[in-house]
Order: sequence, then structure tokens, then C-alpha cells
Amino acid sequence: MGRLYVITLEGNLYSCKYCKTHFALSDDIISKSFQSKNGRAYLFNKVVNVTVGEKEDRIMITGVHTVADIFCTGCGSIVGWKYEAAHEESQKYKEGKVILERFMVLGPDGSQYIPESHIVGPGSDADDI
Repeated sequence: MGRLYVITLEGNLYSCKYCKTHFALSDDIISKSFQSKNGRAYLFNKVVNVTVGEKEDRIMITGVHTVADIFCTGCGSIVGWKYEAAHEESQKYKEGKVILERFMVLGPDGSQYIPESHIVGPGSDADDI
């Protein structure tokens, strides 16, 4: 197997929360209004340092799409998916684009996204810390 070369990005970028491998620049975000099973997800025009898994048809909120999971080349974590084909005309703009699950990446300021379902609310033991 050949050696994987890691691309280093400059600027405001998103990276793997586990190994900090660079994925994408904030300038390449198309939309921040996507959802995944772990909460928010961002649609990117392009990403680097990922490998693409097997294609499969998935039923999503916006219809059936042919997608492939994407994995960090640094640590192998699944970090999102790539839209290979959209079966509805109104969704064709997603083809070739990539979703990064915000829960799986660090933001430009190094922040980690915590889904609302994981936030400890008022009245819990955490308030006393």
C-alpha cells in the first residue's frame, strides 16, 4: 500500500476532533443547515484528507441519495459522507459535495460541537460543580 500524504490547510479550517488532521476551509462551506444523527452537519464544496467508502442508497429527509461514508486518513474515524448521486432533481446540487458531521470535527477556533442532547441542563448535578 502506498503512503498517504496529508494536505495541510491554511486559514480558518475544520479538522478531526481525534487526531487534528485538516479537512476543509470555512470558505468552502455551502450550508450549515444540515442534520445528522449526531446533530448539526455542514455541506462542503470540497474536503481533503479523507477516504471514501462504499456507495449505498440511503433514505434521508430530502429523499433517496446515493452516498458513501468518508473517513479521516489520519485515524480512520468516520467523519461524514459524500453525495454521489441525488435521485430527485431538486437535490442534484448536492452531487459531489461532502457532509462533515459537526460532532466529529473541531471548528476553526478549535471548538468541539456538543449536540443539545448531550448538554447537561438546569437542575442537574453539573450545576453544583
